[in-house]
Amino acid sequence: MVEYASRTNLSYCRDYGIEEDSIDDMPLKSDPECYDDDGHLKRTGTIWTTSSHIITAVVGSGVLSLAWAIAQMGWIAGPAVMILFSIVTLYTSSFLADCYRTGDPMFGKRNYTFMDAVSTILGGYSVTFCGIVQYLNLFGSAIGYTIAASLSMMAIQRSHCIIQSSDGENQCNISSIPYTICFGAVQIFFSQIPDFHNMWWLSIVASVMSFTYSIIGLVLGITKIAETGTFKGSLTGISIGTVTEAQKVWGVFQALGNIAFAYSYSFVLLEIQDTIKSPPSEVKTMKKAAKLSIAVTTTFYMLCGCVGYAAFGDSAPGNLLAGFGFHKLYWLVDIANAAIVIHLVGAYQVYAQPLFAFVEKETAKRWPKIDKEFQISIPGLQSYNQNIFSLVCRTVFVIITTVISTLLPFFNDILGVIGALGFWPLTVYFPVEMYILQKRIPKWSMRWISLELMSVVCLLVTIAAGLGSVVGVYLDLQ
Repeated sequence: MVEYASRTNLSYCRDYGIEEDSIDDMPLKSDPECYDDDGHLKRTGTIWTTSSHIITAVVGSGVLSLAWAIAQMGWIAGPAVMILFSIVTLYTSSFLADCYRTGDPMFGKRNYTFMDAVSTILGGYSVTFCGIVQYLNLFGSAIGYTIAASLSMMAIQRSHCIIQSSDGENQCNISSIPYTICFGAVQIFFSQIPDFHNMWWLSIVASVMSFTYSIIGLVLGITKIAETGTFKGSLTGISIGTVTEAQKVWGVFQALGNIAFAYSYSFVLLEIQDTIKSPPSEVKTMKKAAKLSIAVTTTFYMLCGCVGYAAFGDSAPGNLLAGFGFHKLYWLVDIANAAIVIHLVGAYQVYAQPLFAFVEKETAKRWPKIDKEFQISIPGLQSYNQNIFSLVCRTVFVIITTVISTLLPFFNDILGVIGALGFWPLTVYFPVEMYILQKRIPKWSMRWISLELMSVVCLLVTIAAGLGSVVGVYLDLQ
């Protein structure tokens, strides 16, 4: 076996179904051609696959609400807040990347998930708090993506209904429920993908789709500006008089939540980093990928948000593409909406896979006998082993998110709540606290004070965003 293992390569290990948990022969598990230093199958991620994972996680339905968010704050505060969020996200992402390995950055113990890092470095009640917030955020993101996908599918159907109807668009009242169920059915299928390592192709497809609909939204916005010949909007956003003072304040707060949601991906960063090959070190690759990805996404965010606001002004819609209505380029709007749906299929999985992994891992620890598999054979395809518990658990998860999405189809409000829930604890607080301990930064030093001050400011922003978004949900329910 030792001699045979020395001749194996990664292609053999993966293509012929050799899994680290199915082999007890330690010489094979230590073969550097097949396995990494922790006994797991060799990681193959590069800066490009890592960037595609990040872009898939970051550029989602949040980009569609940015024109509306800028409309709440105006030309000065809107873009400034977006840039500040991008800087904070990039800054704290580098902190989190340093936490992938504890101790030595090249050979230290790996933290496979955000929760692993918090448990290893902080411990105590921080682990419980982190778990509750992280998995609620992942759960909420799945709901938000389901809502956004169903609205995009509904928009496609509505445009075709208007074309075929002689009575005008008033006859085209379409329910989002069938489309929500359709998206959920697709997710039940894709949720059976074992883990991040096996879904690199889905992330790449989703990333291409995110560029597609962002560019189309940008082009449509420029077209609308060219048609009117004016740049709409104001320095301070929606004026008091058009809305009440209270509505203005809540709108600004909710806009903060929408922008926070647009940049929320930190809680899956370590899961993404765990796909990166080494050498070079995972930290170096992740930091380069984070810089590249956030630069690309921020550029798209600024373009889509600002062009959308310039096109629609203070009446910018919550969903940018919805504002074009029955545009003469309706087919282009349809392509953009189709791209959103395809992208959100992948984005849903990027956020759901860590939650699946956590539930299945904890369940297997408590009830080892539940971890049973059966073989599935599909004509024309290679047979594979399916875990019974995984099939049931993941299917139930998708059903629950689908049902909630049909009951609360409030796009901007839900995005704001999710963004507010996760931004401070997951993007700022935990990465900062772990970085301080990892780097042993002295208490009350200038660096310590600066980091803690940033954390407090972000906490205040999160509280404000949460209040605004909850008020928005309440008003919509009424």
